[in-house]
Amino acid sequence: MSFKVMPKEALTRWVTWLQSRYEVVGPKEVQGQFIFDKIASPDELRLDYTQSILPPKKVLLPQREELVRFSLDGSRIEPVFDGQPTVVLGVHTCDLYAIQLLDKVFSTGFADKHYQRRRENTALVSIECLRPCSPHSFCKSMGTLSLPETFDLHLTDLGDVYAVDIGSEWGQVLLNDHAEARPATDEEVRRLNQVLAQKWASFPYRLDFDVGELPSLLRVSYNSPVWEELGQRCLGCAACTNVCPTCYCFNVQDEVDFALSVGKRVRIWDSCQLNDFAKVAGGHDFRPTRLARQRHRFLRKGQYQTEAYGLLGCVGCGRCALACLVHITPIETFNALYHEHRRNAGDLKERA
Repeated sequence: MSFKVMPKEALTRWVTWLQSRYEVVGPKEVQGQFIFDKIASPDELRLDYTQSILPPKKVLLPQREELVRFSLDGSRIEPVFDGQPTVVLGVHTCDLYAIQLLDKVFSTGFADKHYQRRRENTALVSIECLRPCSPHSFCKSMGTLSLPETFDLHLTDLGDVYAVDIGSEWGQVLLNDHAEARPATDEEVRRLNQVLAQKWASFPYRLDFDVGELPSLLRVSYNSPVWEELGQRCLGCAACTNVCPTCYCFNVQDEVDFALSVGKRVRIWDSCQLNDFAKVAGGHDFRPTRLARQRHRFLRKGQYQTEAYGLLGCVGCGRCALACLVHITPIETFNALYHEHRRNAGDLKERA
C-alpha cells in the first residue's frame, strides 16, 4: 500500500492554503448538529463529526438553483452556470457512493450540464469513518463501508498524522502543492492496516440477509402487507427524502419580476412522498396513497436504481430513519420483508 501522511498540526495550514485558491466546504457544528457549509476558518472544520443533517450532495445539487434568466419579450435567454472551483472536505464513504450514483444519473441519457459543471469543478476529500455514526446506519450491510473510486483525496486518522490516499490527478495536485505531506514509513503502513482492521470489526451487519438479494426481495414483495403498515404510519412530510444522499427529484418553476419584464427559471428539490407529486393533467395520480408512495421510495432505493444504473439507491447512512417522526426505518423495513418472504416462499436465491 502506497500513501502519504500529513501531520495533524499541518491540517490548518493546508486548509488555509486551499481557501486561498478554492471555495472550501466541510462539516462544521451548528447548535449541536453537523452541517456541510462554507468553511470561513480552519477552526470551524470538524473532521471528527458523526453525521451531517443534509448530505454533501447539496454542494452538487443545491436545494435551490437558478438555471436560466430570460426576458418576457423573448429577446434574451441566458443559461446560468455555477462553476466555481470547490473543495469539499470530510466526505464519508457512504456519501461518496451516493455521489457515484448521482454522477451516473446526471450523465446517462440526457446529460445535466448544470450538475456536470459543478461536478467537474468540485474536488472531494473524504475521511475514513472509524466508528458507526448512529444506531440507524447500516453501511456495512449495504457495501458502502469501504472506499469507492469517487474521491480525489482520502484521509485516515492515525492519531498524530493523517494517512492520505490519492485518488485522482486533481488530488495529486492538491497534495503535491502542500510541502508538509511526505511518504509513509513502514510503521505508519502497519498502523493504517491495524486501524482499518479495527474499524471493520467495529461496524455491525444490520440486515439479516445479503444485500445482493435486495432487488429480488423487493421485486417479489410488491403486494406485501408491510407497505400497508408503513402507509398508515407515514405522515407524508418528506423528511426522509429531504435528507437522503441519493434522492434527486426536483421541480422547475419560473419566477418573474413585478414589472413582468424579466424572469428566471429555478430548480428546487421535490419529493415523491408529497401528496401531489405524481399527479398529472386531468387530476390523475399514479401514487395517490401514502402506502403507494412509501413502497415507491423503498423500491426505488433497492430495486429500480439497480436496474437502471447498476447501483443501489440506498447507501445505508440512516439519515431517513433519524429524520422520520414515526420511526420508519430501512433496516426494519427490509428485514420485515425478508422474514415475511422466508415464511411464505423460502430462500430468495432459490427463486432467482
